Amino acid sequence: VQLVESGGGLVQPGGSLRLSCAASGFTFSNYDMRWYRQAPGKERELVAFITTSGSITNYADSVKGRFTISRDNAKNTVYLQMSSVKPQDTAVYYCHTWAYGRQFWGQGTQVTVSS
Repeated sequence: VQLVESGGGLVQPGGSLRLSCAASGFTFSNYDMRWYRQAPGKERELVAFITTSGSITNYADSVKGRFTISRDNAKNTVYLQMSSVKPQDTAVYYCHTWAYGRQFWGQGTQVTVSS
């Protein structure tokens, strides 16, 4: 199982960014996917969740209405569209899944919100 995030970078407050996570080594369409983030000095927190078909999504209260999780099962990719970003969204963002009875994480992508 391999999860590879991309799309992070520096963005101004109020701006937008789209993160991608390319999955391989497992049947992507059979597994729920998540985005987590970890800010310096803070614990890793769940940001967004999506079911196998994409029909159900959930968000942390801190990002609800600003972030959108989606997936393309044909491309084995999950996305996180970030809009109206705030400095407190600055963190390393990780792609995650549970498969074969264990957790798998990507290497993370840094998002920095600053003017």
